[in-house]
Amino acid sequence: MRILIAPDKFKGSLSAMEVCNAIEDGIKKANPLIETLKHPLADGGEGTLDILQNYFKLETITIQVMNPLFKEIQATYKVSENTAYIEMANASGLQLLEENEKNCYYTSTFGTGQLILNAIQKGYKNIVLFIGGSATNDAGIGMAAALGYQLYNSKKELINPIGKELLHIDTIADSNLLFNPKEINCTVVCDVKNPLFGKNGAAYVYGSQKGASEEEIQLLDMGLRHFSNQVLKYLNKKVETIEGAGAAGGLGAGAVCFLDAKIKSGIDFVMEQTGFDALLKDNIDLIITGEGSADKQTIEGKVIKGISERALKNKIPFSIIAGIVKDKKLIQDNLHPSTIHSIMEMGVTTEDAMQNAATYLTALGYQVIKENTKI
Repeated sequence: MRILIAPDKFKGSLSAMEVCNAIEDGIKKANPLIETLKHPLADGGEGTLDILQNYFKLETITIQVMNPLFKEIQATYKVSENTAYIEMANASGLQLLEENEKNCYYTSTFGTGQLILNAIQKGYKNIVLFIGGSATNDAGIGMAAALGYQLYNSKKELINPIGKELLHIDTIADSNLLFNPKEINCTVVCDVKNPLFGKNGAAYVYGSQKGASEEEIQLLDMGLRHFSNQVLKYLNKKVETIEGAGAAGGLGAGAVCFLDAKIKSGIDFVMEQTGFDALLKDNIDLIITGEGSADKQTIEGKVIKGISERALKNKIPFSIIAGIVKDKKLIQDNLHPSTIHSIMEMGVTTEDAMQNAATYLTALGYQVIKENTKI
C-alpha cells in the first residue's frame, strides 16, 4: 500500500519536511511494509521558497534594499533559469520590525520594488512574487515608486509611498519607468482571497495585526478605495472586484496595476511547480496532510483545501493531522476528510505541543494507520 504525506509547515515548530518525517515514523511503526511518499507543501506565504528548493535548484541573490520603514537592510531573492522568485516578506515583512515599529499606516513596499527591479535589470523576464507576511498596507505604491512610477498629491508634490498617503494620490505618472512592463511576465502568489477594501478588505481584516489603530484602519480603507479610483482613472485598471487584491495590504492590487500581474492561488501554484497531481495517478491509497492550525481559513485556500479538492476528484481518502483544530465540524462538512486529529486533543499544553510536535505527530501517524483498517 502507498501513502502520500503532504503537509504544510507547523509554524514556529516544524518545517513541512520535518512534519513529513515525523508522520512517516508513525506509519512505519504501525506497518513497516507500507510504502510512503513525502511531498512537503506550502500555501504561497512565507517559507514557500524553502519548499520549492526541495524540488529544483534555486540560486540566491542578495542585495541592499529598504525595509518597511526605509532603513537599509540586506534582502534576498531566488532565481532559476529565466525566473526570479521574490518573497516580499524578505524586504517588506512584519518580521523585519520591532514590536514598537509595527504600524502599517506608516510602512512601505518600496524594498519589494527594489528586489523586483534588480531582478528585471539582471535580465529575468518571469517574476514570481510571493506576498505573505507583509508589514504594509500601501496597495503597492512603495513598490511602484521603486519601479519608477510617480505619484503626486494635489499640490503636484511627490507623495511619500506609505499607507497614510493613499488618500492623497491625485495623479499617477508612468512616463519615467525604470523597466518595460511589456517585457516581463509577473505572477503574484498568495494564500488569501480578500478584496482590496471594505469589511473583508486589506485594512479591516489585517490592519490591526500590523499595528494600526481603529481610526487608522478606517483611513487606510478610505485610502484603498481612493487608490482603486485613481488607478482606474490613470492606468485603466479595475481592481476592486479582483479576488486577492487585498492580499499583503493591497499589494495584490498594486502588482496587477503596476506590473500587469496575474494573481494565482498559492497552493495551486506550489502543487503545479512540484508535480503534485502526477503523484495521484500512481496508485495512492491514502493522503495524510496537515498544518499547525486548522480553522475556518483552512477551507478558503490553504494546503489542506488544495489536498481536499484533489483527493475528492481522484477518489482518494485523506486524513488531516494538525497542531490544533478549530471549527472541526466546518472543516469536516466542507472538506470531507476521512479523519481529523490534532496534537492538542491529546491533552498537552501549547508549549509542550510546540516543543515536542515531532513526537506527537509520530503518535498520530501511527493512529491514522490503525484507523484505516483496509491499509
